[in-house]
Amino acid sequence: MRRRLTLLVAGTTVLVLLAFLIPMALLVRQVAADRALSRADDVVQTIVPLVGAGDVTVLELTVTTQPVPVTVFMPDGTVIGAPAAPTPAVRLAAARGRALTVKTDSGQELAVAVVGTAGNAVVRTLVTNAEINRGVGRAWLTLAGLGVVLVLLGLLVADRLARSITVPIIELSEVSHRLAGAELNARAEPAGPPELREVAGALNHLAGRIQDLLRAERERVADLSHRLRTPLTALRLEAESLRDADEAARITSATDQLERTVTALIQQARRRDTAPATVSCDATAVVQNRVAFWAVLAEDTGRDVRRHLPSTPLPVAVAADDLAAALDALLGNVFAHTPDGTALSVTLAAHEGGALLTVDDAGPGFPASAVRRGVSAAESTGLGLDIARQIATTFTIRRSAAGGASVQLILKTP
Repeated sequence: MRRRLTLLVAGTTVLVLLAFLIPMALLVRQVAADRALSRADDVVQTIVPLVGAGDVTVLELTVTTQPVPVTVFMPDGTVIGAPAAPTPAVRLAAARGRALTVKTDSGQELAVAVVGTAGNAVVRTLVTNAEINRGVGRAWLTLAGLGVVLVLLGLLVADRLARSITVPIIELSEVSHRLAGAELNARAEPAGPPELREVAGALNHLAGRIQDLLRAERERVADLSHRLRTPLTALRLEAESLRDADEAARITSATDQLERTVTALIQQARRRDTAPATVSCDATAVVQNRVAFWAVLAEDTGRDVRRHLPSTPLPVAVAADDLAAALDALLGNVFAHTPDGTALSVTLAAHEGGALLTVDDAGPGFPASAVRRGVSAAESTGLGLDIARQIATTFTIRRSAAGGASVQLILKTP
């Protein structure tokens, strides 16, 4: 935009200067020609009375002292002054008895007839092209230099004007990108023309409004999450009252895990509006822990669980809680939407630029509507797949080798 404004002003300035300087240059040339012809005409008019007087001695003295070459053709053929042969203009002036101005290759020829009783004499002078154009070149160079200076001055003014417009626009763009990157504290400094200052104020107001809405939304989420603590406490008390110690320990462990998840959700909901920090975890450890947790339920429902995990740590750029929640959502879908006894498998492998996590089952598969957030054909929240989608750089649902569903997540490295 800055370059376009500069080019626009430059083009406009050049057109205006051309419209002004070209007529001025032609006028300068015409004035120089008129000045040279007028000077020559004054010289001729000085000599004409002397020719009529007939005093040859005075005439010769006067002609030879003139600043321009003058030739007098007498009626008897005598030539006084600068040597020259009679030209057609001289003969025509003598024949008609009048003054003539003729343009030639060398310049402009002036021939003035002096009528006498013995015949017509002619006073002739030649104004050369050099005399006609004297000073024109210097004047044209001056005009050209003035034009260049004006163009450069116009470019400087245009650049400053464009800068005063483009710099605030660039700053507004940077602030909008920072806001898009979750840096909600970013604000624009009003600058530039009134319109841009108004846009900056509107952007700041929008950012503040977004902060208020997010803060209110996070507080509502935190309040809803906090309400889960009461049923969790009751569930823990019920687990402790079980007579089977192993069963009680397992349910208590699951309750503790759920409580930690709720606590993390509250903390995340009330987190400050800052840019997200860099997080990572060992995908191998997290997947192994969650598969072990679900393996107990799989054993109770007669499901065959196969796991294919690497023997070494596999770091990914995902928080451990988020990865655990995503895997729980996928495995929870399998247990909730497939019959008891349906086999499933969890595979984690290194992938180019990260890790590939795959959950396969031998169930009926997903309906087409399951991939949309908040939509479920089985009376659930419809958020499980979206939770898993949010942590993955690539999220794919396809048919598994066993005929059921296969969900693949590609996780990037830290």
